[in-house]
Amino acid sequence: MNKHTWQSFRLGLFSLLFFFSSTVLHAQNTADWQTYFEQLSDLEDIETDNWENAYEVVSELAAHPIDINSASRDDLERIPFLTNKQIEDICEYLYRYGRMQTLGELMLIESLDRQRCQLLQCLVYIGEEPPQSFPSWANIMKYGQQQLMLTAKIPTYERKGDREGYLGWPYRHDLRYQFSYSQYVKAGMTAAQDAGEPFMAGRNKAGYDFYSPYLMVRNMGRLKAAVVGCYRLKAGLGLVVNNDFSLGKLALLSQMTRQQSTLHAHSSRSESNYLQGAAATVSIAKALDVTAFASYRAIDATLTPDSQAIRTIVTSGYHRTDSEMNRKHNAHQWLTGASLHFRKSGFHAGLTATATGLDRELKPQNGQIYRQIYATGKSFWNASVDYGYTSRRLSVSGETATGSCHGVATLNMVSCSPTDALDIMALWRMYSYRYYSLFARSFSDAGSVQNESGFYAGINWRPSSHWSLTAYTDYAQFAWPRYQMEANAHSWDNMLTLTWQNDTWTVGSRYRIRLRDDETMQRGRLTVTRHTDHWTLKSQADLSSVEGKTGWMVSQQVAMRLSKWQLSAQLGWFHTDNFDTRIYSYERGMLYSFGFQSFYGHGIRYSLLAQYCPSSRLALMAKAGTTNYFDRSTIGTGLQQVDHSALTDVELQLRWKF
Repeated sequence: MNKHTWQSFRLGLFSLLFFFSSTVLHAQNTADWQTYFEQLSDLEDIETDNWENAYEVVSELAAHPIDINSASRDDLERIPFLTNKQIEDICEYLYRYGRMQTLGELMLIESLDRQRCQLLQCLVYIGEEPPQSFPSWANIMKYGQQQLMLTAKIPTYERKGDREGYLGWPYRHDLRYQFSYSQYVKAGMTAAQDAGEPFMAGRNKAGYDFYSPYLMVRNMGRLKAAVVGCYRLKAGLGLVVNNDFSLGKLALLSQMTRQQSTLHAHSSRSESNYLQGAAATVSIAKALDVTAFASYRAIDATLTPDSQAIRTIVTSGYHRTDSEMNRKHNAHQWLTGASLHFRKSGFHAGLTATATGLDRELKPQNGQIYRQIYATGKSFWNASVDYGYTSRRLSVSGETATGSCHGVATLNMVSCSPTDALDIMALWRMYSYRYYSLFARSFSDAGSVQNESGFYAGINWRPSSHWSLTAYTDYAQFAWPRYQMEANAHSWDNMLTLTWQNDTWTVGSRYRIRLRDDETMQRGRLTVTRHTDHWTLKSQADLSSVEGKTGWMVSQQVAMRLSKWQLSAQLGWFHTDNFDTRIYSYERGMLYSFGFQSFYGHGIRYSLLAQYCPSSRLALMAKAGTTNYFDRSTIGTGLQQVDHSALTDVELQLRWKF
């Protein structure tokens, strides 16, 4: 295909997709929950924040919705995108007006913006029965639902490592089994295999490379939640321990003001950032909860030449080569601790304490100055106090932590809502370069609860039911030299988003400018989305600029929903000057899979996703996606190198409920 023919082909594809956008009939919005979740995450900075765990939580809630009429505050706090104010308003509405008769009543709660209200309606239902106590185990076993899901990703190309270097087949696949009974019981196991890892061979003779079993119960009298197996935990604001979901700077306006301890079963295929053991939250008094937890698991690590100490804790989860396999489970890590949380009349306070140990001393190389503040030692302890007050109009919260590192970290914030249409937040944090916790994860500019001080201010304004404006500014300083820097540094990050929405259209825009010592980064996005009874159409344009270099991408997504079929097609054309100006774009994938891809160079990306549900118990999904580069004849480096200018992957999934 010559150059002119190819350009005509591209133009024809774009014209066809945009033609669909302009010829769809108007209808009432009945899009699924994934569409609304994508809208919430679309305007977030996905480059620095991970939505995957939040997506998994929402996926579980969509599969097992909450009865809004019998939902407790703890139940509502499991929904990651609701603000404290919105939770308070829902509880007040139910107290004042009694049980809801339809989900349309959620629109009467003024603090719920349109997007969150639409997504919330997919995660709750109107129950006809009054709240019940924990069901009998006989009923759980008799009426519980089981689900089996098989997923495979098949490349149509050959990597260098597939010919020599990788120990296993080039296919990625996983298996998920889950037993559940409403919100009360969830048990199951996830088994996962990355491409190139041995299966039923070598050190994986037991089958898959990774297994994640779990059993979780909720609302069993005073036992609010308990989990055995693999799980995720957050206490306070995460300065001591948090491997649960953590959203970004825009989502800070909705999620970060909530300080309750959270427990979730770890049912994803991620081989890092989870705990393994047991944890439970118990109500020991009307206003007092205690969460106790213990974990012991094998971890991947690079060792010193004498194998007596750990150089680096490895979190990639890859075991494709001999060197990667030699790092697998060659160290062990344990964690134990407790979190005490008091809440009454709007006031809340908590204490968290943890002890952590390794079977080998952690001794990172410290030749470079930025490495000299890394955690060292064999055993560690951390403790924190969190505090705050929450009312319908005002929320004040914070956490201060220390530990065996002899450093201090503190995070404090205040948010107020002068009206139902306006939310204002200010946040100050100071993380000493001496402070560290192996399980800390909280708000930061650099992604670490260490060596950072800064101030953040954000605003969320909804002047009408159709318009919303969200903006933030965040200034951070780093006292200790960071990677590739010889002195202290600073960062100033600013973002503005503007959204207009009605029943069938959503128009969103975003502009971000980030100033660092040695560079200025600018990014912009314009998104137009239309929903109908059977179609969702999304047009998007992205721009980026870093120190005189630029990048852009235009893309179109078309999704169709019929009685038994769901189809989604996406086409994008990108051109960036270098890797720094890369573009991030969301692409819908298999069930329980949420991720953004990055594109740099010059090329196109196109994909087609199909889901067929012959019955409510069976779903079949298939996806084919191709990235075609115009500026290179090889893709990737090292063992990942492909001697071709295009990559095509095929994904298959089977879900069976019984």
